[in-house]
Formats: sequence, C-alpha cells, structure tokens
Amino acid sequence: MALEKSKVVDKFSSYQILVIVCLALTQLTVVLDFMVMSPLGDLLMKSMSLSTKQFGLAVSGYAFSAGISGLLTAGFADRFDRKKLLLFFYIGFIVGTLLCGLSTSYIMLLGARIVTGLFGGVIGSIAMAIVADLFPIEKRGRVMGFMQMGFGASQVLGIPISLRLADHWGWQAPFLMIVGLSTAIWLIVMFKMQPITKHLEVKSDRNPFQHLKHTVLQRRYRIGFLATAFLSLGGFMMMPWGSSFSVNNLHVRQDQLFILFMVSGVASLIIMPLMGRLSDRIDKFTIFACASIWMIVMVLIYTNLTPVPFWVVMAMNICFMVGIMSRMVPAMALTSALPNMQDRGAFMSINSSLQQLAGGVAAAVGGMVVVQKTKFSPLEHYNTLGYIIVGLTIIGVFLVYRVSRMVKAEKAEKMKL
Repeated sequence: MALEKSKVVDKFSSYQILVIVCLALTQLTVVLDFMVMSPLGDLLMKSMSLSTKQFGLAVSGYAFSAGISGLLTAGFADRFDRKKLLLFFYIGFIVGTLLCGLSTSYIMLLGARIVTGLFGGVIGSIAMAIVADLFPIEKRGRVMGFMQMGFGASQVLGIPISLRLADHWGWQAPFLMIVGLSTAIWLIVMFKMQPITKHLEVKSDRNPFQHLKHTVLQRRYRIGFLATAFLSLGGFMMMPWGSSFSVNNLHVRQDQLFILFMVSGVASLIIMPLMGRLSDRIDKFTIFACASIWMIVMVLIYTNLTPVPFWVVMAMNICFMVGIMSRMVPAMALTSALPNMQDRGAFMSINSSLQQLAGGVAAAVGGMVVVQKTKFSPLEHYNTLGYIIVGLTIIGVFLVYRVSRMVKAEKAEKMKL
C-alpha cells in the first residue's frame, strides 16, 4: 500500500507536465538558436568570407552579451513573477533572432547576435528558477533530463531542418524558422502557464544591488558558479568548429552534416531522460565523474582524428553525446540545490551569466588557437584545444565534487531538524 502511494506521489501532475513541456520548448528554441551557429559555421565562413577569429567573435558576442545581461538582471530576478520575466525576455529573444535572419553583413550579424544574447541568455536561468520552485530535488533530475531534451530535439529536428533550409534559401532561413516557432511557444506560455510568485512571499528589505552582492558573497554559491563556468569552457571552446572540422579535416560532405547531426540528436534524446532517472536514483557526482572520464578519452581521440569513414565520425559524435549529456544533467541538478528559495532567481541569473561569459571567452580563445589558412584548407591546432579541454574537465570534476558535498551536508542537516 505504501509502495503504491509512493508511486502516485512520484508521478507528475498534468500541470507539472505542461510546465515541463513549455520550458523544454523554450529551451529547444534558445538552444537551437545558439547551436545552429555550429553547423552553419562552414557555410557562414565561406559565404561571408569570415576568418576563424571573426566567426569566434560572432559566437562569443552572443555569450558575452548574455553574461552581462544576466548580471544586470540578477538583482531583480527574485522581485517579479517568474512567468512575466520569462515572457519579457523571450519576446526580446524573438526580436533578436529576427534581426539575425535579416542580417546582410558581418557587422549586422554580430549586432543581432549581441541583441539575441541580451535576452536569450537569461531564459535558461529563469527556467531553472521555475524548476527549483516547483519541483523537489528528488524529482529534479528527471525534470532536468526532460528539459535538456530540447538539446537533442534541436539536433534531431531543428538542425537538420535548418541545414536543409540553409541549402535552399541561404543561412538566414533557419533564424526565421526559429522566430515562427518561438512566437507560437510564447503564446502557449502566455495563456497556459500560471503565475509563479511563491518566492515573493519571502520578504526581503535588500535593494537589487544588495541582493546581488549578498548572493555573490555566499561562499557555497561561488563554488557553484565556478563549477558551472568550468563546465562551459570546454564545450564552448570546441563546439563552434564542429562542422568546419568535420568538412575540412575529416572530409565529411556538406550534405552529410544533415545525417551527422540527426544521429547525434537521436542519441541525446535517448540519453537525456535515462540520465535524468539515473541521477535521481544513483549518486549524482558518481555519474558526473564517470562521464567526465569518458569525455576526456573522447576528446583526445576526436581532436586528433584524420580522415576516416563517415560511420566512424557518426560513432564518435554519438559517444560525445553520451559524455556531454551524462555530465550536464547531474551537474545542473546538483547546482540547482545550492540556493535558498529567496535567492534562486539571482543565483540562477549569475550562474547563467558566468556560464555565458566563460563560454564567450572560450569561443574567442578557440578562434585564436584554431587557424584556417584558406576557405577550404584544414583547421590547424584543433588538437591543442583538446588538451586544454582535458585540463578544464579535470578542474570541473573537483568543483562539482565540492558542490556535491555541500548539497549532501545541507540535506543531512535538514533531516536532523
């Protein structure tokens, strides 16, 4: 009887499912908007005659503006209905993406990416705060797993469709597609999601600046910030050059990128919910540490690859998805457990900001390390990035271990009370 009751409590309500779907869809569009820069990278660099440094700046421009925006809004994040915040920043993201689709020069594109980052970079932190408000830590791993399925869905559907649209109507077409999809999702959130105001019941006499300062000065919060930043450094350093490395170094044809990203996306769709369930049943840090070791091995192999059969490239990309997703879900679930309810909005905003800023630095540094002498020549020094990423991954494991210890200690303290 007790077991049956536990299973009922363990299930999500219909409204919780609606919230998860809405947040997953917003993540899908925001992730797709950022992720699509990688598969379009080779096409963009050739059509606009961009250097690796310029393309790296186009990627990091979004990340830097997103990071600055998050810091500026952190002090206000816990003073408003989270639904209203989500709607405000999401409509700004839609406008920025529209500007990307209308860009006709590198300067216009760079400016549009900055505008998109100012709004889009905050959406993830708002979604995380909503999850932390509505779902207990025991369910949060599964929620994170489903939300991050947007990452996989963007590769299974979004990126392949975007590549097809880009082949037929130019690289701007994928951004216009995202605008249409995001507008529909904005309307769903507007009319279906309930206000999220429970955090407003916790009274605070601190002004926004004091609230920001209070959050930053919390030692355990700072460790969480560092852990998230180091998780971002490796991915942002390597990801922007994925399609260019595949085409120019591994001799993958442009039309094969469609299959490559779709297969990787299907793998992540399978892995995400599985990792979500496992992270609710097995020690989250154990999963993260094992996945990090796996990632180190994959990075060292992949960044030193020479031309190989296409099926080998696909297999390597699937292995990458296993490592990336298996690290992301438990790390996010652990980090979300650090802040108190009245600090969650500010914590998530700062956390997202540092994640984006770290990613911006990584993309810019990656553009300086990697060199392409002509439009069609192989990328040079890509393996150097791999060695740097290995070092960053090891530091990240240590930081997440500290986060895990703090979360466990706090949980044990609550149980005593």
